[in-house]
Amino acid sequence: MRGEREMALALAVAWCQTEYENREEAVKGDETARKQFHAFVLFLAELYLNLEIKGTKGQVTRAEILQEGLRELLNVLFCNPVDNNLRCAVKLLKLTGSILEDAWKEKGKNYMEEIIQRIENVVLDANCSRDVKHMLLKVVELRSSNWGRVHETSPRTKATPENDPNYFMNEPTFYTSDGVPFTAADPDYQEKYQELLEREDLFPDYEENGVALSGPGDKYFNDLDNKMDPEIEEAYEKFCLESEHKRKQ
Repeated sequence: MRGEREMALALAVAWCQTEYENREEAVKGDETARKQFHAFVLFLAELYLNLEIKGTKGQVTRAEILQEGLRELLNVLFCNPVDNNLRCAVKLLKLTGSILEDAWKEKGKNYMEEIIQRIENVVLDANCSRDVKHMLLKVVELRSSNWGRVHETSPRTKATPENDPNYFMNEPTFYTSDGVPFTAADPDYQEKYQELLEREDLFPDYEENGVALSGPGDKYFNDLDNKMDPEIEEAYEKFCLESEHKRKQ
C-alpha cells in the first residue's frame, strides 16, 4: 500500500512539473491545451490550500514553493489576456487570494498590489469581453473588502452597566415627590423606587374577582378630573364633538 501511495505521489509531482515547465506554450495554445492548463492551475491552488507542512518547531505552514508557483502562473495568465485565461485567473484569486496575500505580507512583499495593478491594466487595455472585465473588477472589489473577511475588534462580551454606557438608554424615567427625575442608572434607584411605590396608590379599591377598580366618588379619579390639563380637556371635548358628528351622519 505504501509503495502504491509513493508511486502515485511521484506521478503527480512529475505531472505538475511537466505542466509548469510548459506553461508558456500551454497558455498560448489551442482551446484544448488551455483547458488542460487551467485544470492544472486550479489543481495547484487546491493543493496549496490543503497541503500543510509541519516545521521543525512544530508550527504548521503552507508550501512556500507553491506560493511562488501560483504567482508565476498568475503572471503567465495575465500576460496572455484572452477570456478563458482571465477567467482562470479570477477563479485562482477567489480561491487563494486572501491566503496568498497574508503569506506575502508576512514576508514584507507587495505582490498582491502588483497583481491588482495588472488587473486594472487589463481592464483598461485588453480586448477581452465585457463580462470578463466585470469579473476582474469584482475581484478588485473583493480584495478591497479584505477578501470578504470580517475581523472583530474585540471579543464579544455581555453588556453590563459597567462596560456599556448605553445600558440604561431605554429604561423608563421616574420622578420623586420633589419632581426630581431618576432611572435605574441612579445609585439609590431601589430606595427611590420603593418610595414611589408607597406614595402612588393607583387602584385603592382593586379586587381580585375583577370588580370595577374604583367606585363613585373615588378620590384618585376625582383628583384626575380636577387636575386635567386645559389642552387635554380641549382635545377631549373636540374628540367628543367629532364622534357625535360622525354618529349623526
